[in-house]
Amino acid sequence: MASDSESAELGRFLRALRIRTSPRHVGLTVGPGIRRTPGLRREELATLAGISIDYYVRLERGKETRPSPAVLDSLARALCLDDQEHHHLRELAARAARYTPEPPPAPSRSVGPHLKLLLESLRPYPAYVISRSMDLLAWNPGGLALYAGIADWPATRRNLARYFFLHPAARDLFTDWEQQITGCVSRLRAVAGTAPDAPDLTGLVGELLLKSPEFAGLWERYEVTRRKPATKTFHHPQVGTVTLTSQVLHVEATPGQRIGVYTAEPGTPEHDALLLLDMTAPRPAHTPS
Repeated sequence: MASDSESAELGRFLRALRIRTSPRHVGLTVGPGIRRTPGLRREELATLAGISIDYYVRLERGKETRPSPAVLDSLARALCLDDQEHHHLRELAARAARYTPEPPPAPSRSVGPHLKLLLESLRPYPAYVISRSMDLLAWNPGGLALYAGIADWPATRRNLARYFFLHPAARDLFTDWEQQITGCVSRLRAVAGTAPDAPDLTGLVGELLLKSPEFAGLWERYEVTRRKPATKTFHHPQVGTVTLTSQVLHVEATPGQRIGVYTAEPGTPEHDALLLLDMTAPRPAHTPS
């Protein structure tokens, strides 16, 4: 049987999707009067998906843990889910249906010497290795200095989600801070949905729920669509305003770890700014102590 948290996670996701879906968006005519329920009512969604109201209520309450692929596809169509949301729904249902006697071990936080060498070879382009919970695990000089002020925190506290929401420099650094934090929470939601009891996630999420109203509001929305912009603009206190191309690479044989890299065309003012950032950034410091 599934753990209670995994069954509940499927229900929480369905409820969040239902609440955010406008009746008009799915072709329903809303009559006069005040609707006490935001979004779709349970019976409306059940009807649109072609399932019984009782069955849908059991799904949302975590009492039903084995919906068929056809039911999931019907719900996805009724809710107008995109491919990422549909995939996440299937992942949650799969975890709710199978027996999980104990949570899987957290992904390794160890960064091998070959990755540290790769980060060094990428200079002057800012680069870092990040965990699934957005902890910075390793970096080259520009990779740390690009996030202005994060080096002031102890190495074990350097987490990009924590930085976005709790560091006073973050709002000034990003031209589109609200878009950045929305994408950040979507990525964490997607990971936490399939590992709801993982300590590396629950600790961070608990801290941010307590300390950041913005995080709490976004977390409640339960969005999992992760559209990372190809470019990102920084208002950096040391090198000025730069627009950089962003790339994320998954680390082979180390689940959960990714390499983030920012680049600029040689000969451009942005490339000159990265050269300056690399030359003036504190060093050495590749991994948390």
